[in-house]
Amino acid sequence: MRLKKIKPLDNSYLESIGFGWHTDLDGSRYIADELVTITQDEAEAFYEATNELYDMYVAAAEYVINNDLFHELGIPFNLVDTIKASWENDVHWHLYGRFDLAGGVDGKPIKLIEFNADTPTSLFETAIIQWAMLKFNNLDEAAQFNDIYEALVENFKRLVTLEENTSAFDEYYEGWKILFSSIAGSVEDENTTRLLESAARDAGFECDFAFVDEVSFDDENGIFWNEQNWEYWFKLIPWEMIAIDESDLALIIKNIIKNQKAIILNPAYTLLFQSKGIMKILWDLYPNHPLLLESSFEPLKGKKQVKKPFLAREGANISIIESDGTISAQNGGEYANGKFLYQEFADFAKDESGNSYQAGMFFAFEGCALGFRKGKDIIDNYSKFVGHIIE
Repeated sequence: MRLKKIKPLDNSYLESIGFGWHTDLDGSRYIADELVTITQDEAEAFYEATNELYDMYVAAAEYVINNDLFHELGIPFNLVDTIKASWENDVHWHLYGRFDLAGGVDGKPIKLIEFNADTPTSLFETAIIQWAMLKFNNLDEAAQFNDIYEALVENFKRLVTLEENTSAFDEYYEGWKILFSSIAGSVEDENTTRLLESAARDAGFECDFAFVDEVSFDDENGIFWNEQNWEYWFKLIPWEMIAIDESDLALIIKNIIKNQKAIILNPAYTLLFQSKGIMKILWDLYPNHPLLLESSFEPLKGKKQVKKPFLAREGANISIIESDGTISAQNGGEYANGKFLYQEFADFAKDESGNSYQAGMFFAFEGCALGFRKGKDIIDNYSKFVGHIIE
């Protein structure tokens, strides 16, 4: 690993730009005082890998839908029709996601760990904090692979143009509005959502923000807040959480989409990408592909592997299993009763202290921004965000 030590941003400054989740529960700083140094060629390799992986995910999702494999991927039954409806109509545009990757900076090949396609975190860190880290340390702010904000602006325009070229947005836009929502009580979720709102506003949309419990939903008439009907609703709430915890809302949303009264962002089909189970489908469709790790619904024989829940977050209920079957690391969590994927183990890049570094590549129509998380062999909610610089 090539690392560059930097002066850390002070907490008062971070709070002044809306970044209030700078300190972890154990009192340690969440933003690391270092940058991963990469080359232009390495940045290009991450970009190419991300674009290729997205095309593979699209093919895998099509395969799941055509062969009715929703149950095999742990998809809640009450979302199946909504997923199909969102997949079949181009107006349900995938706004953004984040690929987690091993390798790429240490001489090892890039390998897919998973795709956070529905409600990916670390957007604020990647889009804003990385620039601030470079500027505060008198480094070249342009010396990073980080076009996520501009890519989001363009992708919001594609909600209207539905094609790569967004120049016709002003011609086609007829005042459609986007309401942005998160769950009350989480500063991280709220400010991440408000960052997306800012990008949509810069794209030319009329926008506003409301917490989820302030929004009204009607099967026949759509989504309402502040006495207005909203044509788009962005929710920083996982689809499976809506399906399991808010089943009545899941049914209403299904009818809203069926009646073409609103478009939900990210689309329901992103839950297919989000399920770790789809990586078994990827391996079936693209066996031994250089970007993939062997993945199965059953334990891999004689291989070091990672056991991970299909639908879980922040490293919960993940185990590392050695080739002899012993468990060398594991996290607890609330997902022990769900379906699990067994994925061949991939070594992360490591520093001299043995810390692991996982690359996170954002995708918004194409690969557009890189950031890193530093932690143990299992990257979890105590892992640190690490910026990067191209040298």
